[in-house]
Amino acid sequence: MNELNKHIVYFIGIGGIGMSALARWFQDKHHRVLGYDKTSTPLTTQLVSEGIAVHFTEDLQAIPANCTPENTLVIYTPAVPETHAELNYFRTHGYSVEKRSAILGKISRNHFTVAVAGTHGKTTTSSMIAHLLNHGGIDTLAFLGGISVNFNSNLLIGKTADAIAVVEADEYDRSFLQLSPDIEVITSTDPDHLDIYGDEEQMRASFEAFIAKLKENGQLLASNKVDNKLYNDNTIVYGLNRSEVRAENIRTEDHFTFDYVDEENRINDLVLSMPGYHNTENAVAAIKVALLLGVTADDIITGLASYKGVKRRFEYIIKDGLVYIDDYAHHPEEISAFLTSLKAMYPNKQIKVIFQPHLFSRTNDFATQFGESLDKADEVILMDIYPARELPMEGVTSKVVFDKMHCANKSMLTGEEILNNLKANKPEVLATLGAGDIDQLVPEIKNTLIETYL
Repeated sequence: MNELNKHIVYFIGIGGIGMSALARWFQDKHHRVLGYDKTSTPLTTQLVSEGIAVHFTEDLQAIPANCTPENTLVIYTPAVPETHAELNYFRTHGYSVEKRSAILGKISRNHFTVAVAGTHGKTTTSSMIAHLLNHGGIDTLAFLGGISVNFNSNLLIGKTADAIAVVEADEYDRSFLQLSPDIEVITSTDPDHLDIYGDEEQMRASFEAFIAKLKENGQLLASNKVDNKLYNDNTIVYGLNRSEVRAENIRTEDHFTFDYVDEENRINDLVLSMPGYHNTENAVAAIKVALLLGVTADDIITGLASYKGVKRRFEYIIKDGLVYIDDYAHHPEEISAFLTSLKAMYPNKQIKVIFQPHLFSRTNDFATQFGESLDKADEVILMDIYPARELPMEGVTSKVVFDKMHCANKSMLTGEEILNNLKANKPEVLATLGAGDIDQLVPEIKNTLIETYL
């Protein structure tokens, strides 16, 4: 039996952003969907409200009696430890057990596929592409690595079997090598996930292998920041102010306005309400893909203006009385791009950043670069490292970043101490940054600022 046709689909790590999108896809196809996650979150609560059963304790008794190897597909995320009791039960009892990336690869092979890869920028770019295609009347299926504000979901369901698929191509664990795209976009290849790759050269080799997965006569779009050794003979290179496909005449306010230019098109005065130079560059890639797939210039103008962004990507939490923005940035290049844009938008205001490092290995590998990027802020508060899938590393704490910073106003605080700090010191522009559980502190920060100052 084709695995995708099995009636029951059991997810281990169902609350992950990529896993939950797959769960929703199977639910839409009338499969029985259920699964495990380590902790309850707003996303798992939403899944439950959609009719998906989720439990939060490793428990073989939670596996329904009518789950059999013949009727059940098991999907897991690499973030789940190999010792997980349910995962091992399924493996030792003859079930079909697949990684999320393998199933996404099988689904996307049935569609014309646009795959967006890169160590940062891929979630925003893929959500922009999906929005522009959908707005332009093109049937679109999208698996996203964040919650699109326009769709209020990380999944856009296509109307027909011929829908164009837009997928976020994750380089972690070499997951993107399961894909066979018709169009590839590479936003960045800055070193990351060195706990997986070992060194920058091995990561670059993985991107080369991804490019080799491009279908015959497929199209590669690459940022001008990407190593040009990765380009193939017909690569379309995009960027800001230079390259064959580019944004020109960029103006900054509380939104960004720019002109799009390529060899055949010029679209003036485009409005992007999700600010940032990096997001403008992402928009250039999205516009080019939309043009290649038949979206008109008029639909691109209105589509980009109506694009509302992705949760935790330059997301305004408070905009009146003071500015508070939350962002997923967790790599030095992302932090640098975010703060460069923020300083351009608010040149006469003091910028205060609360940053939660993500992963011991990443913190250790890029401590110097984190220090340099955070120094762009006027004040920095560091939280403890969010471990995610890792065990602690001896001698690696947030202090390794703290010691690399030259910012005169820096501190290391807990969540409660941060709230007290904000009560005593009104920020002009505040940003929370990180990929861990710092998002759970955002509502408390918002309430503290409103109750104290607004």
